[in-house]
Amino acid sequence: MSVADKTYWEVCIEINPVCADILCDIIQSNFDCEGIITAEEEYKNLELVRTSENILKAYIVAETLDFDEIKSFFQTKRQELIEKEIFSSDIGTWNVTVKKQEIVDWSKKWKEFWKPSKISDRIVICPTWEKYEAKSDEIVVNIDPGNAFGTGTHATTQLCVKACEKYMVKNSIVADIGCGSGILAICAKRLGAASADAVDIDETAIETAKINAKVNNELINFKTASSEILESEKYDFVFANILHNVLADIMPDLKRIMKIGGKIVLSGILEGKEPVVIESVKKNNLKIIDEQKQKEWLSFVVQRED
Repeated sequence: MSVADKTYWEVCIEINPVCADILCDIIQSNFDCEGIITAEEEYKNLELVRTSENILKAYIVAETLDFDEIKSFFQTKRQELIEKEIFSSDIGTWNVTVKKQEIVDWSKKWKEFWKPSKISDRIVICPTWEKYEAKSDEIVVNIDPGNAFGTGTHATTQLCVKACEKYMVKNSIVADIGCGSGILAICAKRLGAASADAVDIDETAIETAKINAKVNNELINFKTASSEILESEKYDFVFANILHNVLADIMPDLKRIMKIGGKIVLSGILEGKEPVVIESVKKNNLKIIDEQKQKEWLSFVVQRED
């Protein structure tokens, strides 16, 4: 079906940005969605100067949309998240407005809102459709997230990259658990890792990650799987950018794949939810050697000593 034959609807949802990633996943899993804008951002000299991040906009393809059904759907999903106690802070009203859109290819339109951004001391993330002239001390990583998560703009991703710059030793063997668009594994390779394995349970994410690795001329071993599949290799440095409850559940697997003296960065931890992660770290006889915070998100760098 051509763009001209499609009917697009802009669904605007009032949220707290802390839940943006989960809401994106809900939308992609339940609707024919060709674009999502989590924040309309304006950059100047790589610095964010303006953002409107309390409104998520999804561009959905459908002949008709029933407003009452859409409203009820999102309120039900909001209540489910509250009952699961995933977030400690208010996740927003999730009030919805819907309007029919002009005929525009919204699968491409969202790209206008994403510009090159410096996410750490050395790494600049540049969309594949943009051009950026790197300075002498900068490393440019080109990314097209497709339908996978990982543009580099989220605090949890930036915390991981900053930890990698600080703690990963050159020629390390690296693993990325829940790799999304592949951005972390690619950054590790660009920062000097000898090799990188990356896994995700989402097959679409893995396909996107493979494309991004090729664009950056990096050889990475991608698999559609969870951390349980990584059995034969031991790693010097591991990324685990996942929600706190999942991190706590898979901590034994994470320890198993780490070398003695190896390090892991645990990210995706919302402030207030860190006790469950800390408890699991201690239970598995791992040692926290660093803690960082950005916006509402925390990360821990953890070392295996035995």
